[in-house]
Amino acid sequence: MTPVLARAQALLETGRPREALAELATLPASDVMAPGAARLRCAALAQLDRWPEAGDAARAGLSANGPDPGLMYWLACAEEHAGNAEFAERILLDGLAIAPHDAGLLCAYADLCAGAGQGEKAAKLVALAAAQDPRAPMVYATRVKVAYARGDDREAQRISREFVAAYPADPVANALLGGVSAARGQVGPAYAGFRRAVAEDPTQHAYAESALDMRIAGHPLMLPLRPIVRFGALKVWLAAVVLIFGVRLLGVPWLSLPVAAAWLAFCVYSWVVPPLVRWWVRRHW
Repeated sequence: MTPVLARAQALLETGRPREALAELATLPASDVMAPGAARLRCAALAQLDRWPEAGDAARAGLSANGPDPGLMYWLACAEEHAGNAEFAERILLDGLAIAPHDAGLLCAYADLCAGAGQGEKAAKLVALAAAQDPRAPMVYATRVKVAYARGDDREAQRISREFVAAYPADPVANALLGGVSAARGQVGPAYAGFRRAVAEDPTQHAYAESALDMRIAGHPLMLPLRPIVRFGALKVWLAAVVLIFGVRLLGVPWLSLPVAAAWLAFCVYSWVVPPLVRWWVRRHW
């Protein structure tokens, strides 16, 4: 790896994709389209969420160099982000035909399958990737996503904790732990995860917004609404309906009125308090 590519890779690893692109721009014309440079350019553009440009960079690299698993990975990711899942799958299958044990291609395919509701297939693919490179950050991240897509929040959180333990400064690891913890209604760990992700990568505004949401959810005035955070509004509403009608069926109809009144008060609280708390927290954020 040339010094320029080494510096660009180091910048990417520290979450500085714009500086990495500037470094790559200093390459001589003869090296601009080399596979290593093209892969780093795609990675930098992906970090900036400039997926159309990442796809163009991957296509240019493939046109100049021929089939390359790394560039095929980035092209498939770009196509998936563009909503072209079938085309992305064809690219991944072509890449795996060339490099059947490539962990990146296996993870990308697993992620694609998980998004399509093919949980079992996704689990098998990520298991193959883990057999190749069990401690790769991409493998950890894909294992979390696949477990979550299969509805196993507990397993997703367990893997997220392993990911953070292995890579404590990785913003993706901390954000995944924050997201899974939030899905399980664990506001404190979720806030801690997102705050650490923001500290490691301040350029990702989504991390900051998620941290703010968890800060709001953790406010003392939001404590009565914690069941909604954990189970969702629909399940809480159904539980209230069952409770109101249940007391009638149990032969204590007089109790249904105070239960209904309490539920109405809870609804009003859930409509009025969160906007006020959000305004207050944002003001002091």
